[in-house]
Amino acid sequence: ACLIRVPSEVVKQRAQVSPSSSTLRILSHTLYHEGIQGLYRGYKSTVLREIPFSLVQFPLWESLKDLWSWKQGHVVDSWQSAVCGAFAGGFAAAVTTPLDVAKTRIMLAKAGSSNASGNVLAALGGIWRTQGLSGLFAGVVPRMTAISLGGFIFLGTYEKTRQLLL
Repeated sequence: ACLIRVPSEVVKQRAQVSPSSSTLRILSHTLYHEGIQGLYRGYKSTVLREIPFSLVQFPLWESLKDLWSWKQGHVVDSWQSAVCGAFAGGFAAAVTTPLDVAKTRIMLAKAGSSNASGNVLAALGGIWRTQGLSGLFAGVVPRMTAISLGGFIFLGTYEKTRQLLL
């Protein structure tokens, strides 16, 4: 998924900080000045964010469903699974926000800068030194909100589909 997601994320983020440029112009500018590697800047940091995110989200989702099922004495309904998915996604989003901030800084860094090298630990260290804890958790509320909504929709839909097929 990251093979497709990262280039689109690079272009999207660069468009967000340069609203006067068109998406096509940003894409062509990136390819001309940085080559295909420019579209994949942040690939490693995206993967390094996605792995812990998934390691938190999915076991937490399953645990919450198990707890709710145990409390009510039967398997959760799909809407209950969706609520568990929203909570699990929001929590996973919160704890992985520093990795997301580092990924964003890497993707938006000027070519040749230290952040453009893609070193996640160096990016995190730079954020910590200049902005502290608040810098590492910049955007945590919108990230949690968006991912909670996604968790509600996607994991609830997954559960409903699974129940219909089984």
